[in-house]
Amino acid sequence: MLSWHNRHAYWRLMRADKPIGTYLLLWPTVWGLLWAANGIPAWHIIVIFVLGVFLMRSAGCVINDYADRKVDGSVERTQARPLVSGEVKPKEALLLFFLLVAAAFFLVLFLNTKTILLSLGALFLASLYPFMKRYTHLPQVVLGAAFSWSIPMAFMAIREELPAWLWLVYLANLTWTVAYDTAYAMVDREDDLKIGVKSTAILFGRFDVAMIVVLNTVTLILLAYVGILSQLHFSFYLALICAAMLFIYQFTLIKTRQREACFAAFLHNHWVGMSIAVGVLFGLML
Repeated sequence: MLSWHNRHAYWRLMRADKPIGTYLLLWPTVWGLLWAANGIPAWHIIVIFVLGVFLMRSAGCVINDYADRKVDGSVERTQARPLVSGEVKPKEALLLFFLLVAAAFFLVLFLNTKTILLSLGALFLASLYPFMKRYTHLPQVVLGAAFSWSIPMAFMAIREELPAWLWLVYLANLTWTVAYDTAYAMVDREDDLKIGVKSTAILFGRFDVAMIVVLNTVTLILLAYVGILSQLHFSFYLALICAAMLFIYQFTLIKTRQREACFAAFLHNHWVGMSIAVGVLFGLML
């Protein structure tokens, strides 16, 4: 059973006190909802997806910390997490994970059957990601696949079909996710090498900064192409220019490869996602 006295520890385990992950999952969800509805979708759809983002991001953090509970103590940034400190027991973490997933699934039940079936893919990817860093240097790709899954779900919930071009939006978000999570992995690279955890930051090595630049550029190109296909207003491209400028600022941070600077660049991606969301909104509405 979950203890009420541990509620603050559960809150931290869900990373609810650090909402950056929720933002990074929310913004591409907003892109998908806006594009799928060709404008602002029905309010009940918005509520279901926004709450679903919070619940699934929280569940992902819990299962991630459960998977890493034996190695987080060896990483400087994660030594104070509730499972490492003993504030939360492993069984409690698993129970919290299942409760969060159950709540998210309950929300999905208010959508159509095809979207319910698609949601199983989201659960699979969210559960798979934390364990991938043991077996592959590409866990960031699995995270990108998971963080992009709300896009086809949005289309299925609103249109009840998956047009081929939506996968370009999916791929754009995937490349962006790999880019910012590589910057995030650069923070822990020295610790990860010591304990044997894999990441794209380790895989890319001295080409890490260059690969982030390439991935961010691919993201912008893909989104621009979707904008052309969707015949969006010029304001959308102004938003992409804004995103490009934000990426350039991030480059000035990560090129130092200092932990604090790389983490600051990771956090800064919230503004990228928001600017693109605003661009999609005005691009569709004007």
